[in-house]
This record gives sequence, C-alpha cells and structure tokens, in this order.
Amino acid sequence: MADMKHGNGDRQGLSYYPWWLDHLAEDATLEGAAMNGTARGAEAVRAIVVKARELYEFQDFTFVGDFGDDGFLEIYDSSVRGEPVKVVVTVTRNAAGQAQDLAVLHRPRSSLLLFSRLMHDRFAGTPLAEHFLADASRPEPGATAS
Repeated sequence: MADMKHGNGDRQGLSYYPWWLDHLAEDATLEGAAMNGTARGAEAVRAIVVKARELYEFQDFTFVGDFGDDGFLEIYDSSVRGEPVKVVVTVTRNAAGQAQDLAVLHRPRSSLLLFSRLMHDRFAGTPLAEHFLADASRPEPGATAS
C-alpha cells in the first residue's frame, strides 16, 4: 500500500483488511464521532469494526500508514446507502505493538448520523447498541425543542 502513503489514492472496494483488527490488545478501546461513550475490550471493538465495514459501499484511500512512534492512520472516502462519507481512523499501538486505542471520525454530520443509526439497528438487542443513536425521531442529547 505504499502508493497510498503518497496521496495517490487507491480504490480498495471492500478488499482492504486492516492489520490491526487481528492485533487488538485485550483492553483495546474505540471511540468515534458516531458513538456515545467508549467501547472497551477487543471483542467489542472487533464486533463494531466488522459491522461498520459492512456498511461501507467502497473505500477510496488517500493515506494508510504509520505516523509518529506508535501511531497508524487511515484516511478514506466511502459511502453508506449512497450518502458520501469521509473517514479518518487513528490507531495507537501499545508497547507490544498491538492496537490499543482507536478513534474514528466520520463526516459530514448527516452521514455520521445515518451511520450511527444503522449501527444501532445492527446491534439492536445487545449492549453495543447503546453506543449508537436509536432513531431519527428522538432528539440528540443536549438538543432543545423548538
């Protein structure tokens, strides 16, 4: 994937598989703009990432690679149900080289909200559903009625 490090881009479709998904620390954490709170533990992080990847219609990478001493970065465009989404994933490795802390940014906001609601639906009936928005008719936290 060296070409992606230079910003040449690479349409991966859905063939890209992040190395870190199979190298999560047991106490890994995942936070995201589309999430409420922090998912904790390799099993929860893996489950969320696998379901999220199922929602992407493609991945056009502009960067995949290391940054700093213990960081890894993915930047790509995608779409979810035809809605464009830009994604930035940061992975921080622990001393053993395992993926320890992950953060995911989705934008624009309209796509982020759609993504969060779809993730809630995918995890309905499980504790992981609480990390995502339940439905469009419920106001967001902190919103005031007009």
